[in-house]
Amino acid sequence: MIGRFEHFLSVRYLKPQRTFVSTITVLSVLGVTLSVMVLIVVLSVMKGFESELRDKVIGFNAHVVLSKQGSVMNPEETVKILAQEKKVTAYTPYVSGPVLAEFRDKISTPIIRGIDPESEDRVLPLKQKIINGEFELRGNSIIVGFEWAYRYGIAIGDKVLIYSPGSLGDWKKNATKTQSAFLPQEMIVTGIFQTGMYDYDLNFMITSLINAQRFYRIDEGVHGISLRLEDPFLAEQFKQQWNQQHGEIATARTWMDQNRPLFNAIQTEQVVMTFVLLFIMIVASFGLCSTLITLTVQKRKEIGLLKALGAKNRQILTIFLLHGAWVGVLGSGVGVLLAQIVLRYRNEFRLWLEQTFHSDPFAASVYQFPTIPSAHHPLLSLSVALAALLICLLASVIPARQAALIPPSRALRNES
Repeated sequence: MIGRFEHFLSVRYLKPQRTFVSTITVLSVLGVTLSVMVLIVVLSVMKGFESELRDKVIGFNAHVVLSKQGSVMNPEETVKILAQEKKVTAYTPYVSGPVLAEFRDKISTPIIRGIDPESEDRVLPLKQKIINGEFELRGNSIIVGFEWAYRYGIAIGDKVLIYSPGSLGDWKKNATKTQSAFLPQEMIVTGIFQTGMYDYDLNFMITSLINAQRFYRIDEGVHGISLRLEDPFLAEQFKQQWNQQHGEIATARTWMDQNRPLFNAIQTEQVVMTFVLLFIMIVASFGLCSTLITLTVQKRKEIGLLKALGAKNRQILTIFLLHGAWVGVLGSGVGVLLAQIVLRYRNEFRLWLEQTFHSDPFAASVYQFPTIPSAHHPLLSLSVALAALLICLLASVIPARQAALIPPSRALRNES
């Protein structure tokens, strides 16, 4: 059992004094504090990115997509099978592919998605993402992303010229020496959507299924069928079952398959950043180790007196282990508190950096999101704090053992 004697001395050695040891003790606590704070902030932000990315991907992509590689599907046979699947709550056909879009002599290459407005709303709630105009896809109507509209100065009612692969095919078929151009389709912007993910808002356009079929000259065919399941995390299980039983009709791909590079990159960064920041915490523990070594040298006479009065090696060892533990507790506690403050005001800090240095360190074009996300959990703070405490205890073992083994006669003789 640890007695009051050990507690009293371990805390007494922490109290600020006008000595070099007290200065480096404060620096040791500060090192643990900063390493704990940075580790919690980085891991919370990385988990926030992963969670936010998952929500945005599921919000703009179907849980499962059925398509046939390199060919156009006839949806009738597939729909009959889907009607018998209990896990599938809704499905809708789609046509999707790249086009050339021209507005005021500016050319871009977005991806146009043709949907059936009625059945699409049961699979993906795109109506909820309209921020300007309305969800209107009748006739030559088109809905564009916020970032694309902002970049090219698009407003509701503007006309955009779409050069489609189907038009290019007609031009090749009918081209003569006197005919060297093909006519685009004129589309009217009726709505602007915003998903909150930069890539989607910049590179996607939405139109009716009939318009997209006309663009690609596929008549009644479709490029695939989007499915909504009872639970998006059952998508992998459904994919394996479908590909085994109906893979010859269409191949199933999940929302994870369509965005796997993004999720793999985030997971890899999480692992790498955790190891890097843990090493920073270990480096901070070396400061604690050197502090305790210095402390044992300075308190050599006191250690000799304690042993002469009957203190055991185990008690001396406990005093310095508790000293290291207190440094870990103080550093972890303050680090957790500072991490909560930084996470609370993370976007205000980002705005300050942008205004001060005239550069956005977290640009949406790179990180996909307009704000810095965060997904902090109390268990994360507890885990990091316990890891810091354990590292501090391990760093205290060597100097505590050296202090415990100091012979009292030699300590008193050398200090007399």
